[in-house]
Amino acid sequence: MPRWTCPHCDREFGRTRQSHVCVPGGTVEDTFAPWPARYLDIYRALESHLTSLGPLHADAVKVGVFLKTDRTIAEVRPRARALSLDLVLLRTVDHPRISRHLRTGDRTIHIIKLTSLDDVDNELLEWLTEAYLTATD
Repeated sequence: MPRWTCPHCDREFGRTRQSHVCVPGGTVEDTFAPWPARYLDIYRALESHLTSLGPLHADAVKVGVFLKTDRTIAEVRPRARALSLDLVLLRTVDHPRISRHLRTGDRTIHIIKLTSLDDVDNELLEWLTEAYLTATD
């Protein structure tokens, strides 16, 4: 997975001169420090599953962590009531766990609210796997 590093913000991207908002990167720990500890636990479970599938780049900024391979797989953003998982798939999944869909080009972003480690179940892991495989094609 070749990466390009922006000379201004020192963040890594999949394409040279990829359009982005230049904000300084940080660590996953910094991103989750102000939030309940369970948010980091949920994030680590997501990250662990994705790294079991292959290479993963975690781009941590103040608002969340962007999980990428060649393309974005998901965004994980701490919110007041839940951890928001914005999962990118080629298809639209209609399911009660999905609070909202956003269409972007040929992909659909699925917004899923996670409140406990129990939310990271087999169903969610299957969706994550699909998103990972979609991002590497």
